[in-house]
Amino acid sequence: MQLQATWEFLGCLKRLESLEENMTKLWEGQNKLWEEIKGIHISISRMSSTLERLTLTVEDEARSVIKHRIKQDLNVDMELDRVFVDSMEINIYGANKDLCVIGEATVRLGTNLVDELLDKVELIKRKRSDLLRKKVIKVIYTDYAVPDAVEAAKNNNIWILRWEKDLTPLKVSE
Repeated sequence: MQLQATWEFLGCLKRLESLEENMTKLWEGQNKLWEEIKGIHISISRMSSTLERLTLTVEDEARSVIKHRIKQDLNVDMELDRVFVDSMEINIYGANKDLCVIGEATVRLGTNLVDELLDKVELIKRKRSDLLRKKVIKVIYTDYAVPDAVEAAKNNNIWILRWEKDLTPLKVSE
């Protein structure tokens, strides 16, 4: 009987050793996963930073080109920046006397951004009418615009331009 108990005890020890080995393997596997997650997090942070720099570059370029064109075409000197209305960012905004500019900057323009710009103009009317002026230029600066977006912009008096040319004419709405 004592011999059987000893064998059972040894069997339990062997199972415990096996469990301990399996737990060690699980911990090692978990540590490897955490290292991979850490690497993925670093990669995402780098991509996010790069994307942010590129986006800011497009917005900065847009402000510079639009400011220059307004000075050249309308003889109005205006500083452009971004503004927030109820946590909604408007990429391009500026005002001088009775004229204001409200716009967006994007690499690829689709019809959704045309609608979004119109929604932002309405938001400004409702929530921050102090930003509006008697005359308004709605503008989108882009590298590429799909034909449907260009048509939608024309129908809504939105000026679309790239650095080298206008895709729709500059319109001043009253």
